[in-house]
Amino acid sequence: MGRLDGLRERLDDIDAQIAALYEERMAVCAEVGKYKIEAGRKVFDRQREAEKLKDVASKVSGDFNKKGIQEVYQQLMSMSRKLQYRMLAEAGALGRLPFIPIDSLETESARVVFQGTEGAYSQAAMRQFFGKDVNSFHVGTFREAMEAIEEGTADYAVLPIENSTAGAVIEVYDLLDEFENYIVAETILPVVHTLSALAGCRLSDISRVYSKTEALMQTSRFLDMHPDWERISVANTAVAAEKVVEDKDISQAAVCSAYAASVHGLDVLVDGINDDEDNSTRFIVVTNQKVFLKDATKISIRFELPHRSGSLYGILSHFIYNDLNMTKIESRPITGRPWEYCFFVDFEGNLEQPAVKNAIRGLREEAQNLKILGNYREGEN
Repeated sequence: MGRLDGLRERLDDIDAQIAALYEERMAVCAEVGKYKIEAGRKVFDRQREAEKLKDVASKVSGDFNKKGIQEVYQQLMSMSRKLQYRMLAEAGALGRLPFIPIDSLETESARVVFQGTEGAYSQAAMRQFFGKDVNSFHVGTFREAMEAIEEGTADYAVLPIENSTAGAVIEVYDLLDEFENYIVAETILPVVHTLSALAGCRLSDISRVYSKTEALMQTSRFLDMHPDWERISVANTAVAAEKVVEDKDISQAAVCSAYAASVHGLDVLVDGINDDEDNSTRFIVVTNQKVFLKDATKISIRFELPHRSGSLYGILSHFIYNDLNMTKIESRPITGRPWEYCFFVDFEGNLEQPAVKNAIRGLREEAQNLKILGNYREGEN
């Protein structure tokens, strides 16, 4: 142990020197930050950093050390940038983000659109958030819902964005990227599937079951108990209920919500047939206005990254440095650019908070095509 203790003492001496040099380096970085604020220069200088990494690699020997010293300096330069972003914030140089804080959403006279038909889970989520007397209409596709609020025929749209078992609703993510519409709220709806049919129908009468593909998958354990039933996919669970009513065929049943069954006048034969009892869907409320509630607690953003090693790692450090809790990340391929991706991130915070402004300033400089999708309160059941 004597030799090991001696080696550790040598490391402690070296580390003390590194710590002192780190403080000295950051003091110089602060001076650089002051100059950039006064001169109106950008914090992130990609070319300068690339030259620096090449230079430090030339000062050490061996591939292992070259890669290691570059990783060390990537972190050092990252900390320098974060210090300078903080200085910008303290100097009031970050400016205001192009979103207007409001006390509450205007919902009393609002017109709301949802995708699907009467009895859809989206309608149930809409009523959960806006109340049962909401002035609403429905459209056939998510795109039509986004177009309705973009054009002003609706004030808000209610769209599903994530299911706890099926995952993200990819089409909605793509539409948030495409349209200049923004998330102002979210609501979480428990998904409880039922087997519903015409009045007087018994389980022994059933030969065909209709529902959305995902709903059939989410109730496969129950449906497997009836192997003679044919399973037929339709657009959504409400359409399944609607079809059973229209066909007036006692041998048909629908996997749908109790709400859809009630809307279409079906009897619930078996309630709660989900494989997962905790299944729920997160719905977002979207508008065409850049507004956010003053007490909003959650932010959604979208950005692209250069196609090179470590770029995502560097971007995520802005959340860590600013003590912001990232709650979700999704990646999507970029159309027309094979093997390149954009990222959707949810994190806790409010656009008025200095830490959030600091992080977004860093993201704007170091990522590509950053878009703030909305700031809103975290949803509750």
